[in-house]
Amino acid sequence: MKGAQGEPAAASPSSSSPSPLARLLSALFYGTCSFLIVLVNKAVLTAYRFPSPMFLGIGQMVTTILILYVSKLNKTINFPDFDKSIPRKLFPLPLIYVGNHISGLSSTSKLSLPMFTVLRKFTIPLTLVLEVVILGKHYPPSIIISVFAIILGAFIAAGSDLAFNLEGYIYVLLNDIFTAANGVYTKQKIDPKELGKYGVIFYNACFMIIPTVLISLFTGDFQQATNFSQWTNVLFVFQFLLSCVLGFLLMYATVLCSHYNSALTTTVVGAIKNVTIAYIGMLVGGDYIFSMLNFIGLNICMAGGLRYSFLTIRGQDNLKHPIDEEKAIPDAKS
Repeated sequence: MKGAQGEPAAASPSSSSPSPLARLLSALFYGTCSFLIVLVNKAVLTAYRFPSPMFLGIGQMVTTILILYVSKLNKTINFPDFDKSIPRKLFPLPLIYVGNHISGLSSTSKLSLPMFTVLRKFTIPLTLVLEVVILGKHYPPSIIISVFAIILGAFIAAGSDLAFNLEGYIYVLLNDIFTAANGVYTKQKIDPKELGKYGVIFYNACFMIIPTVLISLFTGDFQQATNFSQWTNVLFVFQFLLSCVLGFLLMYATVLCSHYNSALTTTVVGAIKNVTIAYIGMLVGGDYIFSMLNFIGLNICMAGGLRYSFLTIRGQDNLKHPIDEEKAIPDAKS
């Protein structure tokens, strides 16, 4: 049985809560995609010194549009055709997506992997606050304590950063704000009775690409990309295209994880992934400056993230939720 836009009825907000297996697999899928794209983007922007993070973002958007459009033509997936109500249904997601893309790619190129992952932890309290304000969720003390542990570890680790980069810090903190808003508003917008998961991803990419191209042209980013000397390097081109495909997969995985879980769970999964990357960066990144305080902070972050994951699997992230989060938005519209 299909929903209004061709999505499975089981995924409808009005149906029963997702199974623990669906929640776990969607979280693992998101964590894996997020893990891989950070490594590939880091290689493209740092190892090859590709000077145009916005151009890379444009490549990811174009890939997303092509994959979803061809899939719709082949009737593999379904989402509504464009009409004048689409921008109203999506707003403010396109603006948030543009900010998230640009700030995320720019911060990746400005900071070492360990410090990038530490500062990204500040997305978590922002997401928690926005879920309480926008979605009406209420979390039990055990969840809040786990989040506090993650943030405490981030403060400890960031306080000992020996490779301070103000521009990088500004980009990554802006990225935290956009990521938190993106997760919460995505959770609000993916009602299958309206745009559905694929519609949200497709139309966001369509609306994102125009202003991003204009910004890229205006700032000289586009010209730097076209003049880049490594386009004849097969390995670089492969990694660039891989980043584009992973950009699509990450968009899909983010929506899927937020759909089956919550925006906060998606953010915490990202935090656990980031700490894992930090550990790898200590060994193979080449740009990590060891500090005992930094190392302790990273371990506190990981402990808090694992504790949150344990509580979420047990279902304690919804103990004090006044209404089912999957029904909150449709009920508000009725």
